[in-house]
Amino acid sequence: MRWWHRFPLSLIYALLAGVYMLAAVALAFWLQQWLRPWAAALTAIAILLPLLVYHVRRAFAPMHSLFRALAGSVATYRDGDYSFGLSWQGRGELRELVDSHNQLGDVLREQRLALVQRELLLDTMVQNTPVAMVLIDPARHIVLGNLAARRMLGNGRRLEGQSFEAILTNANAAVREAFDRGGDGMFTIGDADNEDIYHLSRRHFRLNGRMHELVMLRLLTAELRRQEVQTWKKVIRVISHELNNSLAPIASLAHSGAELLRRGQYERLPMALNTIEERARHLEGFIRDYARFAKLPSPRLEAVPWALFLTQLRSQVDFVADLHPEDGIARFDAAQMEQALLNLLKNAHESGSQAEEVRLALRRLPEAWRVEVLDRGSGMNEAVLSNALLPFYSTKRNGTGLGLALAREIAEAHGGRIALLNREGGGLCVSIVLPD
Repeated sequence: MRWWHRFPLSLIYALLAGVYMLAAVALAFWLQQWLRPWAAALTAIAILLPLLVYHVRRAFAPMHSLFRALAGSVATYRDGDYSFGLSWQGRGELRELVDSHNQLGDVLREQRLALVQRELLLDTMVQNTPVAMVLIDPARHIVLGNLAARRMLGNGRRLEGQSFEAILTNANAAVREAFDRGGDGMFTIGDADNEDIYHLSRRHFRLNGRMHELVMLRLLTAELRRQEVQTWKKVIRVISHELNNSLAPIASLAHSGAELLRRGQYERLPMALNTIEERARHLEGFIRDYARFAKLPSPRLEAVPWALFLTQLRSQVDFVADLHPEDGIARFDAAQMEQALLNLLKNAHESGSQAEEVRLALRRLPEAWRVEVLDRGSGMNEAVLSNALLPFYSTKRNGTGLGLALAREIAEAHGGRIALLNREGGGLCVSIVLPD
């Protein structure tokens, strides 16, 4: 670095301009001995101008190189490379510019390194989570599918770049049906002896200015099995409590009745016997309700016209029917299906929905029927949605927790399945699929 490069740019401009101005004046006076004044001035300028240009270029060549280096480093920053640094030995404004540029590069480099580390951590977590995750772009192509999604939807193969609809075409029928219903919900894969329960959630968000969809499929089987054990423990406590509440007063009143007989106080016996009968009938009804769930008989299949069946059902509970087709006939156990739909419709009315918003929709599917009970109540949060089909699970103060569980048992006894999902705009949809 030459010594004059350490001066400010304005001083260098002034020195060069002064030197060449004096040289031009002196040369013009000297040339006036042979030339006219205006010719002498033009000749002096013509001689000194190339020298001025040469010296200016020599003086500012390092700065031009610096500016090119600055432009090149900005281009590398734009391309994501922050390893480029600059060196400048001078002082003044250029030194401050170079230092600021290098500091910016250091900050960007540190931020990029931290971002790369976070991306690696996030990718590791996404790829190894047991939840199947699929990211879909607006053209319905898969942008990202983690390892669990590959195993569930792609037989272990990569999913990126493939059409999501094409993947669904080759997926399990229960998976396709869950996506056809739309929204979040639960579905089962497998038979009664080897059944897996999944929860489907779908979220839309904007990425790089375009709407994307994130699909998550969570296996709930193990979690629900643990919850079932806890539920059965609760059932044992409930039954024990109910038995004690009924048997203790029965035993006490029987003893009191025996004492009344021994003393000859017959006028108080009817009251004691009535109380014993009341508690015994209550206990009988309690055990009968639980036994009905535990000993559901095999369905007696018969051809049932849907229109006639729903007319009889409407005589017991109000709902709006939506039949397609209206003259369909299905094979099922009318008594069991009536009990299942009564439970679902009563739940719909108790959800806070307006009575006219409680609907029963019937749709014909290839080789199956879909029955949907819909309401506009408060719906279910994810925790309740995950447990709603468990026996004896209830969010009601005095609920038995058997309504949905019994509907599930009846649907599965017919070779079908049941699913719950929240509706867009509020409310719940309970869907039963019955095969032909």
